[in-house]
Amino acid sequence: MAHHVSRARFADLVERALAELPERFAEFLEEVPVEIRDRSTPAQRRRAGVPRDSLLLGLYQGVPRTQRSVEHSGVMPDVIYIFQEDVELASDGEQDLVDQVRSTVLHEIGHHFGLDEDELDELGYG
Repeated sequence: MAHHVSRARFADLVERALAELPERFAEFLEEVPVEIRDRSTPAQRRRAGVPRDSLLLGLYQGVPRTQRSVEHSGVMPDVIYIFQEDVELASDGEQDLVDQVRSTVLHEIGHHFGLDEDELDELGYG
């Protein structure tokens, strides 16, 4: 059963997850905006390979830090999207929502640092 909260409450949960990051990671995210959207777009779902009837909780768009070179100087800046409606649909109560937001934020940050889905699963952020 989904657990819905206000946009402000959801933003607070995302901010809390970001504030809990160790400084050694947080400093590399200063220029990576984390945007909260109600839901993903069809183009984002296609790019992520997510079927129409599946949830997409978050999305990292950019070039992971481990793959960057001088050749990437003209690419669009990185951004992390967190999709509130899908995160709420995946949550069953307040604490589950808090945990799901944290896990989703960490999952997308993991992609920024070059981790793939298998590595994120191993870390418990799959």
